[in-house]
Amino acid sequence: MHKVLSAFGVTLWALLITFGAASTYALTVEEIVEKSNLAAVYPGTDGRAEARMLIVDKQGRKQFRQFTMLRRNIEKGGDQQYLVVFSRPADVSRTTFLVEKHPGQDDDRWLYLPGLDLVKRIAAGDKRTSFVGSDFFYEDISGRDIHADAFELISETDSSWTLKATPKTSDGVEFTWYQVVIDKSTFLPMVAEYYNAQGKLYRRMSSSKVTSFQGFPTITEMKAENIADGSYSITQMRNIQYDLGLPSEVFTERSLRMPPRQWLE
Repeated sequence: MHKVLSAFGVTLWALLITFGAASTYALTVEEIVEKSNLAAVYPGTDGRAEARMLIVDKQGRKQFRQFTMLRRNIEKGGDQQYLVVFSRPADVSRTTFLVEKHPGQDDDRWLYLPGLDLVKRIAAGDKRTSFVGSDFFYEDISGRDIHADAFELISETDSSWTLKATPKTSDGVEFTWYQVVIDKSTFLPMVAEYYNAQGKLYRRMSSSKVTSFQGFPTITEMKAENIADGSYSITQMRNIQYDLGLPSEVFTERSLRMPPRQWLE
């Protein structure tokens, strides 16, 4: 879920902790980025969310996906684990996505295809390709590594910062730079726009709804748009819970073929 989200990117699956109102002192760009990363991707010690995804292609044809995502922090701001299990429609039911996130190095990603009874390892170079046919990328589900980009502040208002992010290496990325708008009250990223080598906008990620769960402001609706062809995908999150005490055993290759029902239902 070439195309989010941190629930989970966004990024999807994408998402989620508050640091209160804007500070009384000027934050550095590094502090803004770090706080936003924690807010969007690391709320609580772990989390669970149910998601519904609408995929609209360039001809206007629609597809729907439904899945549950589990996340566990190994280290706040550091390594994480993700498990995404699809339940609808029937042709993708039990398709399962597992991520071992390692900021500062390549993540490990696996996809289980039940129709073939096949576990497929997703190459690091494929992280910015379509997630299950949507306009979200694999990388959007667990969030992009903030260490992969150089950030600079380009504008500021009373309610938000706008940062420009330039990848430190062109390997594995299709964009030349992107800019992201970060809300000052929640530190959540609200809009990210991606530009190609010609300086043309070709992709946009936007968050349209934010709701607080257990004290954590959380993005509950996000949209990924392909500006070039007009296709887009929308993910809505619901039944969000944090600090469940998810055990590490949930996030193993065994769960690809045998998802942990007690944590998914």
